[in-house]
Amino acid sequence: MRADSALHTCVVGLQWGDEGKGKIVDTLVPEFDVVVRYSGGANAGHTVVVGEHTFALHQLPSGILHEHVTCMITCGAVLDPAVLLGEIESLRARGVEIAPQRLRISDRAQLVFPYHRKQDVLAERAALPGGKLGTTARGVGPCYADKVSRRWGIRVCELYNPENFRKRVETIVAHKNAYLAALYDVRETLDPTAIADEYLAFAEQMRPFVCDTTTELAERMAAGKRVLFEGAQGCLLDIDHGTYPFVTSASCGVGGVVSGAGVPPMSIGRVLGVIKAYTTRVGEGPLPTELRDATGDRLREAGGEYGTTTGRPRRCGWFDCVAARYAATFTGPTELALMHLDTLTGFDPIPVCIAYKLDGQVVNTLPADTYKLEKAECIYENLPGWSEDISGCRRFEDLPEPARRYVQFIEEQLAAPVTMIGVGPEREQIIRVREASEVA
Repeated sequence: MRADSALHTCVVGLQWGDEGKGKIVDTLVPEFDVVVRYSGGANAGHTVVVGEHTFALHQLPSGILHEHVTCMITCGAVLDPAVLLGEIESLRARGVEIAPQRLRISDRAQLVFPYHRKQDVLAERAALPGGKLGTTARGVGPCYADKVSRRWGIRVCELYNPENFRKRVETIVAHKNAYLAALYDVRETLDPTAIADEYLAFAEQMRPFVCDTTTELAERMAAGKRVLFEGAQGCLLDIDHGTYPFVTSASCGVGGVVSGAGVPPMSIGRVLGVIKAYTTRVGEGPLPTELRDATGDRLREAGGEYGTTTGRPRRCGWFDCVAARYAATFTGPTELALMHLDTLTGFDPIPVCIAYKLDGQVVNTLPADTYKLEKAECIYENLPGWSEDISGCRRFEDLPEPARRYVQFIEEQLAAPVTMIGVGPEREQIIRVREASEVA
């Protein structure tokens, strides 16, 4: 497997995020040399449990906990230096040393500034009922908007031309002050000198890590190094294909790898789609299978469903085959990782949504109009549950028959094989059903 350079792997979530991608990346990392974050920013939250220690990562790739791996944050991601440097310091305090050769940051990545975070918060507060997006308030959306505008975005490389950087910050902050005052009646102005001073200090701390990641990554791939691309958020939050406007500001799927990391599309030979055995969502937007009752509360508590980034309780519902199938359509997973199967222990029966009824018609795909989706009625198929504790299972054959049938049902619905099953939060609580070479 190692000799086949086509098996560079992309890990993506096929739901609305929080599927368990961080744990899957952490499990796969020993097989790889490089781990790449190609999109998103500090709004992402990946949780990795190592023994008695829980690591919550936002800006850093999950592979940073493995000493042999080089981690890259490429230009498709947006970078908040305060969060990044805070995570580095926190990990070092816990014995995880991060040398420059282990972390590479794109000089083309866009920077998140205090005014981005301020915009994020004010926009949510000002939104009319039903108009809130439920963002993490990390400033990621406004940063991407500035990037696309081409006028207000600032890249990492500009930090190393201090004179020009200060001029740019002064111009942009003047615009932002006027914008915030006009739109939100904000009278307290941002200080461009203070912002520039703070970020130039960040620049010196980041300098050893900054490079041309596009070129470095190409060189490593040409040298036969194996690369794992780590997705942020879930594909149903994709800016183009997700439940717009309740989405993130980046391309979360495999397409985001090509533009965000700067690699040829043919170089990705394996796409591992991560799904949770049920469905969750943080923030606003439609969730057709949502359980707004005691069963939903029980599911939330059983799965520990609280946001890694915000701490907000996640909305919970049964597995939605329609939504996951749609995500699989534009992502093309070659295999699946089914997480949190243990959370379903004790639920009997276990309903699974297999279609929607919309305007009197049965539909099998996600409608483009998000407001129509909010009115969709789920058509369920009830599967038998199980009562046995499966957290100690390490082979597929060890699972109770109803649990095995549940896995097989999901495989049939999504037309892809399940190769990994999560049965608990610990590193070792993974069942390897089959290896990637067996499904290639």
